[in-house]
Amino acid sequence: MPDFLNLNSLYKQLPGNHPIENNVGMGHFNILKVEDLITDGKPKHTSYSRRSFFKVSLVNGDFIVHYADRSIAVNGYALVCTNPVVPYKWEVISKKQLGYVCVFTEALFNRFAPIKDFPVFSSPDKAVILLNETQYKQFENLFVKMEAELQGDYKYKYDFLRNLLMEVIHEAQKLQPEMGITVSASNAAERIAILFNDLLERQFTIESIEDTVLLKSPSDFAGKLNMHVNHLNKALKQVTGQTTSQLIKKRIVHEAKVLLKTTNWAIAQIARCLGFEEPNHFSIFFKEHTLLTPGAFRKEN
Repeated sequence: MPDFLNLNSLYKQLPGNHPIENNVGMGHFNILKVEDLITDGKPKHTSYSRRSFFKVSLVNGDFIVHYADRSIAVNGYALVCTNPVVPYKWEVISKKQLGYVCVFTEALFNRFAPIKDFPVFSSPDKAVILLNETQYKQFENLFVKMEAELQGDYKYKYDFLRNLLMEVIHEAQKLQPEMGITVSASNAAERIAILFNDLLERQFTIESIEDTVLLKSPSDFAGKLNMHVNHLNKALKQVTGQTTSQLIKKRIVHEAKVLLKTTNWAIAQIARCLGFEEPNHFSIFFKEHTLLTPGAFRKEN
């Protein structure tokens, strides 16, 4: 299953001191060197993972960015924008990897438009922008300027850094994005199934009556994975033999059985935790899949 990489985990792998709260109350911002993220020709974190932060990477090298259902190959210069929601894996091809990485959190843009809605962050299709040498140099100048400003003591430097970062993002969006190479259908379907299962399992185990299942429908999961619900359903059917809806219902039934057997919570409380607005809806659902009402199941077990 995909890992979850937060800022603490990232900075433990890197040399030097990188304070997490370098912009207290206004989000995190940092500039890193690409070569510091590579060891022996490999990224220091190579598994499929989601991050707790956004990244804008300016890279000179040969590499492949793997998403759930596509892989985008880069041979030379590129700008890569990644968001915390979509898991991805970075595969290094050439040992020479140069450039800069801008790491920041969503809170940096709290008073402005939601950064996750910008096209380069909203879809893998628009996340990788291939560059020529001239374009690379133009972006490099902006990253060098951000790096210098970050070390300065200007009172409003984070406002200035936000503006410089927005210039990078807008210049990137003005360029034609790379659509990516096609990966084999079986590999793509397996990746999607893994990522779907990760999202599904992250909602369990329910440990408190305050816990609530948030992703309840196939469209909820498809939205989180940035793909059409039909595409998700086809991939899961190919890998598991079951539809998205069947897999969700099966997992909810399993969790319902666990809660009924191991807690003394009221059935109405269990229903709410599992995403049912009305207890009778939960009872009908449970009986449909187990042939017993929740109360009868609890009594038997």
